[in-house]
Amino acid sequence: MKKTVLGELEELVLLVVAASTGPVYGVPVMEQLQAHAGRSFTIGAVHTTLYRLEEKGFLSSSVGGATSDRGGRRKRFFALTAAGASVLAEIRAMRENLWQAIPEEKLKLLGL
Repeated sequence: MKKTVLGELEELVLLVVAASTGPVYGVPVMEQLQAHAGRSFTIGAVHTTLYRLEEKGFLSSSVGGATSDRGGRRKRFFALTAAGASVLAEIRAMRENLWQAIPEEKLKLLGL
């Protein structure tokens, strides 16, 4: 069976959505990415990634109600799907296995 490969931004966006207590939309995802990754992301890049992850089945979305503070526009909220949780678990296991494969003396050289 073919393993799913995610890009770095896709993985980070999935992690941010997974860490959220409920459905989230683009701006809070972007803010959390910037806070945790220590670099800036454009809202366009975040939205593109959210939609791509939805197309892959890792996120689901729903449209909220219109609000006056947004000029009547509605927000699209995203939530992690079971497939998204599964791919995150696969990635975590793979990374943990790779870290475990590093010899102790090399970890010391790396200061870890």
